[in-house]
Amino acid sequence: MATTVWVDGVVTDAATARVPALDHGITVGDGVFETCKVVGGVPFALTRHLARLLLSAAALALPVPSNDELRGAVAETLAADADARGPLAFGRLRITLTGGVGPLGSDRAEGARTLIVAVSPSGPWPPRAAVATVPWTRNERSAVAGAKTTSYADNVVALAEAHRRAAHEAIFANTRGELCEGTGSNVFVAVDGALVTPPLSSGCLAGITRELLLEWAAKEGLPVEERPLPLEVLATAEDVVLTSSTRDVQAVGEVDGRALTGGELGAAAVELFTRRAAEGVDP
Repeated sequence: MATTVWVDGVVTDAATARVPALDHGITVGDGVFETCKVVGGVPFALTRHLARLLLSAAALALPVPSNDELRGAVAETLAADADARGPLAFGRLRITLTGGVGPLGSDRAEGARTLIVAVSPSGPWPPRAAVATVPWTRNERSAVAGAKTTSYADNVVALAEAHRRAAHEAIFANTRGELCEGTGSNVFVAVDGALVTPPLSSGCLAGITRELLLEWAAKEGLPVEERPLPLEVLATAEDVVLTSSTRDVQAVGEVDGRALTGGELGAAAVELFTRRAAEGVDP
């Protein structure tokens, strides 16, 4: 069983899991989700991920499951997965909430929703990532800016372009030409003695790993700031890191085919996150 799936209380594998054909998550991309890493069969930072799921759901006005229901679904999925193969050494857990079965249009059926939890093994990311900037933009004024929605077509197209250029990740600007985010990551750039990441007003997602790095850096005196940066900063930057729930803090070794030397701030961020994350599974 490569992927264990829980759909509204029914646990099965990916081959037999069923979601209704007219589910709004399928017909119009009306849904939100969270992905967290699983280490030794235990999800990392689950409390923060569930809190962000509820914020995303509120942005779309989706019916919200209770915390007990969400945690119960996660526990059942992980237990079934462990029964099938033993505790997962390393993988990813995805929680998806959609608008449920609805009409063939943007209107919703009142009170409908579908809850899906899936877990599967994952391989490790390389120590250094190659990234490619893409010509498409994030809309920082979108109705769903900052929400982690299932409408990922922009990301699919951008990531395919990055892969075509032998890169692991695509990097977006926003409509103002400011550095924003990757398809599934936040970006930090060493500028004037500090690691700088775009503010949430840029339209980027409030990443959980980004959030933890900001908190831990503030406590330990690592200079990290939130402020706008032009996308062009990547053309000359030598020290860049990505953050995401499955990659943690990952150094960038190449931008648009240009090799980066790396630097002390990026290396310190990798060390800091690795060390603090090892202190507990639900920081």
